[in-house]
Amino acid sequence: MNATVTGQIVIFGANGFLGRYLCRYFARQGREVVAVGRHRRGWSGDGMFLEWDGRTEGPWIHALEGAAAVINLSGRSVDCRYTPENRRRILDSRVASTAVIGRAIGRCQEPPGAWLNASTATWYRHAEDRPQTEWSGEPGDGFSCEVARAWEEAFFAAAVPAATRKLALRIGMVLGNEPGTVVDVLRRLTRGGLGGTLGPGTQRVSWIHLEDLLRAVNFLLDEPSLEGIFNVTAPSHPTNRELMRDFRQWLGMPLGLPATRWMLETGAWLLRTETELVLKSRWGDPQRLREEGFHWRWPELPAALADLGARPGVDGFFRTQASRSLGARAWLPSPTP
Repeated sequence: MNATVTGQIVIFGANGFLGRYLCRYFARQGREVVAVGRHRRGWSGDGMFLEWDGRTEGPWIHALEGAAAVINLSGRSVDCRYTPENRRRILDSRVASTAVIGRAIGRCQEPPGAWLNASTATWYRHAEDRPQTEWSGEPGDGFSCEVARAWEEAFFAAAVPAATRKLALRIGMVLGNEPGTVVDVLRRLTRGGLGGTLGPGTQRVSWIHLEDLLRAVNFLLDEPSLEGIFNVTAPSHPTNRELMRDFRQWLGMPLGLPATRWMLETGAWLLRTETELVLKSRWGDPQRLREEGFHWRWPELPAALADLGARPGVDGFFRTQASRSLGARAWLPSPTP
């Protein structure tokens, strides 16, 4: 049985893509939100904002006292070239921020009820033959997998009071309608006639609609017995070939030129990013969410894309959501005064 959490929600990385939506989501529930970030640029404006450097303690430590939950999303973007310096920054930004939050929680007089730390479905090995669950998944190789393991090791090694349950969220590719997101990039490629398979096309894609991610976080907070590792992905896992087909159908593009590995390598060099972001197979199956009774609103990709097309940006995303809720209520009898 759910037990709705009370107390403030403290969100680290609040000015990032996921952070701004989580701030708005909980604020719309009437929750007290404390947004923590390196700067205000990108923040949704919901709640109270506190600055930090991602490495040292500051005034934000007081917000942890009595908090219902701490959600840590901090980490430098992986959308860059994996130079030695960028590798160091990517790793340090995740490990250092997780470690300092853990130390602060460990000294709380009234510790938070839950600590949710972002992780990634990249933790798993390159998989095209079978899904990787929380119970049976195998760790992968390479830089991204090394970062994922170090991130989770720092999280689970943090000594916090027993009252604070820990949940590591191995998040798949989150689909939202914003500039610079994966939806935006693939939409532009598809409209330009380049929406064919990327690489072999057999690599699996772990994804989740942004709304389902928000709902999954809320679900995990409302279930006080849950802790440990959760794959936060949709229950369907298309191949890259199927993914690009769905993008073409969504945008009404009959043709899409495929991109071979060497073409992707050239494009990645020009865009200052890495081909691993589209070539690696990620097949993280959300077995634990499914077993705990979570229900996806957007389990299949075509419907998810059609929905996101009408929900651009934070304001568009929640404005559409609100109008849907109102429409549903219109079918219900009015309450008696």
